[in-house]
Amino acid sequence: MTDILDELQWRGLIAQHTDLDALREHLSQGPVTFYCGFDPTAPSLHHGHLVQVIVMRHLQLAGHRPLALVGGATGQIGDPRQSGERQLNPTEVVAGWAQRLKDQISRFLDFEGPAAAVMVNNLDWTEQMSAIDLLRGVGKHFRIGTMLAKDIVARRLSSDEGISYTEFSYQVLQANDFLELFRRHGCTLETGGNDQWGNMIGGVDLIRKVEGTSTHVMTTPIITKSDGTKFGKSEGGAIWLDPDMMSPYAFYQFWLQVADDDVIRFLKIFTFATRERIEELAVEVAERPHMRVAQKELAALVTQMVHGKEQLDRVLAATEALWGGGDLRALDESTLRSATVDLPRAELKLGEGNVIDALVAAGLEKGRSAARRTVASGGAYLNNVKVTDAEAPITHDDVLAGSIVLVRKGRRNLCVVELV
Repeated sequence: MTDILDELQWRGLIAQHTDLDALREHLSQGPVTFYCGFDPTAPSLHHGHLVQVIVMRHLQLAGHRPLALVGGATGQIGDPRQSGERQLNPTEVVAGWAQRLKDQISRFLDFEGPAAAVMVNNLDWTEQMSAIDLLRGVGKHFRIGTMLAKDIVARRLSSDEGISYTEFSYQVLQANDFLELFRRHGCTLETGGNDQWGNMIGGVDLIRKVEGTSTHVMTTPIITKSDGTKFGKSEGGAIWLDPDMMSPYAFYQFWLQVADDDVIRFLKIFTFATRERIEELAVEVAERPHMRVAQKELAALVTQMVHGKEQLDRVLAATEALWGGGDLRALDESTLRSATVDLPRAELKLGEGNVIDALVAAGLEKGRSAARRTVASGGAYLNNVKVTDAEAPITHDDVLAGSIVLVRKGRRNLCVVELV
């Protein structure tokens, strides 16, 4: 079997580390308990968190024991951002978000067997500490010069807004998490994003000073596109894993639009596809890029991993129905709504409008004469069926789930008509 660190390096999942040779030796000596933290600063994980969960799963499949930490305490503070001070969310809101994150993370890891994952919450030990406990037991081991030198802190200090003591103290709390997990679970490795490197090193230093023991950290790179820009923004914002915040259809479509220059690298990072399969897909991209075979596989694999096989099947059915001539009537209202959310929309009274009215109302044609010519030339479709009678009204028999019909001009110009 390929060494787990070699596998993670091949997939582009290792950025910085304390000592890779020492970590390799440590991992080879038997099951290692490791952790990764997730702060509930929003009600859902996003694609950046997905990278961390995937690393955890790779390590678990190699026989190591994951601790998934949800920051019920640190989530009430939030780690410093470059863009400025975070808004402090109410305690009860953070608690609710923490539970949602637990539910999401639990779908990716195995909580049974010899390498069973454990879910932990840093509120369990942080809320038990007094200010004196924090200052005497943890704070005395930190040096202000080192804390000020951390990249994000230095940037915030040089900004007009500066940084509050609340966010400045975040690195102390995160370091204490590593110490607590070392004591409670024998945890000797922390994984996380590269933007957390300074905080993670703080935990290694704290354990060394307090316990006299060496531990390890390993980060993943910030995922960028081939043009150097940060990967992971859609028109609606972040790439959320919660289906209520980003529909499975929109999620699938996002991955489907990945550029040829990025798709093989993202298959390595975001999926568990084998080396052999990824090499086959690299050939497809090089020789038949127009077929977008790699993008379709990437979108399918990530969507199934995040939302499950049933939702993937619905997404594929919706994609086929909208653009491939599949059965639109087989789609439920939720899937149909999410699949058509970005399409032009028009509104007509049921039984009083026809395809000509719909084409004009949705802006697919500039006038009724042009719309009639489109119908006459065979270029107008109602629910994927070619329209031959331009004057035929849209009736109840045409209505799809959600009281809509789909009107299409040519192959790619599609609109939604809401019937009232």
